[in-house]
Amino acid sequence: MSTERSLRLRTRVTLFFAGIALLAGTVLIGVTYGFARQSLLDERITTGRQQTLNNAELVAAQLDDDPDAVGFFFRDDLRPEPGGFAVLEALTPGQEGTATDVDRQIDSFPSRLVTEVRGRGAGYEFAEIDGGSYLTVGVYITRHDAGYFEAFPASTTESTLTALVTALALGGAGTLVLATLFGFSTSRRLLRPLGRVADAAEDIASGGLDTRLESESDPDLDRLASSFNDMADAVQTRIEREARFVSDVSHELRSPITALTAAVEVLDARRDDIPERTQQALDVVVSQVRRFDSMVIDLLELSRLDAGATELQLERLVLADLIRRVAARFGSADVDMAIDSRLPSDVTLDKVRFERVVGNLIENAIHHGGGVVRIELDQPRAGLVRIAVEDGGPGVAQSERDRIFERYSRGSAARHRIGTGLGLALVREHAEAMGGATWVEDRQGGGARFVVELPTDGVEE
Repeated sequence: MSTERSLRLRTRVTLFFAGIALLAGTVLIGVTYGFARQSLLDERITTGRQQTLNNAELVAAQLDDDPDAVGFFFRDDLRPEPGGFAVLEALTPGQEGTATDVDRQIDSFPSRLVTEVRGRGAGYEFAEIDGGSYLTVGVYITRHDAGYFEAFPASTTESTLTALVTALALGGAGTLVLATLFGFSTSRRLLRPLGRVADAAEDIASGGLDTRLESESDPDLDRLASSFNDMADAVQTRIEREARFVSDVSHELRSPITALTAAVEVLDARRDDIPERTQQALDVVVSQVRRFDSMVIDLLELSRLDAGATELQLERLVLADLIRRVAARFGSADVDMAIDSRLPSDVTLDKVRFERVVGNLIENAIHHGGGVVRIELDQPRAGLVRIAVEDGGPGVAQSERDRIFERYSRGSAARHRIGTGLGLALVREHAEAMGGATWVEDRQGGGARFVVELPTDGVEE
């Protein structure tokens, strides 16, 4: 599987518009330049040939009137295009030719054109003369057996073409920029509804089951919003139905479990009156009934949390004394405690929830971590209190550190031990209800360290 990350959809849409604009611009520039160049060259050739014919008629008329004065006519009266020049070549033996420019002779013109005119023809050709680009035209003057050649500078045409290319390139660059901006803007508009869908999905995932999308003006997008809302309705209905089922079942089981607990406690109190084999069966019944009772209590508590019963009952607490009492309740009265000297004597917290958090952490350490090794209580900064319960068990694998706080999830170390899989889930639920956080890390020297960090109100400094 490739490890390369693909481009974002917004980037791909923007690049698509830019690519289309680049391709279309390149084709348009090429076609426009080709058409304009051909048109300019055709116009230049037509104009040059016409002017050459006109000037050839003037030269022929001068030869008719006064052949000896044709040299003066060439130098003084004949006016080629500025920057151009002309040459008259007499083809009759014994006669001389002449030119408008003493520095130009017949060999300045392309040999192919000269050959064609000498053969009693006419033609034109673009040529490089002394580093300059020229249109050269030649015609044969029949009645005087002479060839007339004229050169027209092509620099004006080249300048026009260069300016045209520059203008087309600038226009293409501007079009590319505009298309890129348009593609970016369009992608944002197209992806904005998807962003709203993603935000709504995140809200639902975080517990906001009543989150819904507003109707869209576009029919296709409105269909997406409608389908999403229908899906959210179905998910909410299913989750609420399952939550009600768990809550109802837990309530219904509470009474028979209470009765069973009372009955087995009576039998356990009179265990000396029953045979030893029956005592073993009684021990199994007592442990399973107590486990069942604990599970029902946890389920009822989770049902209340799911129902939104998260109102805090804040009161001033001396945390060190409260933790010792909770630890004693679970048979760990002599556990080692480390209390930060910066910790205030008392803080404001929800007592019931805090006791539940500490009790579940201690119970988890007893059942799955070989017992509580140390409890640490400190204040990382003002307005926060942190409690850490350390155990001497095998620790928690890195891959399981988030999953063990989920409901009914049990780590690999606790897979074959007694437990409901709800204790750590309740720790996280209560901590988050109080605005705190939970995590697990390695304990120095081996084992696990379960940490709960809670905000406090009215901390005495």
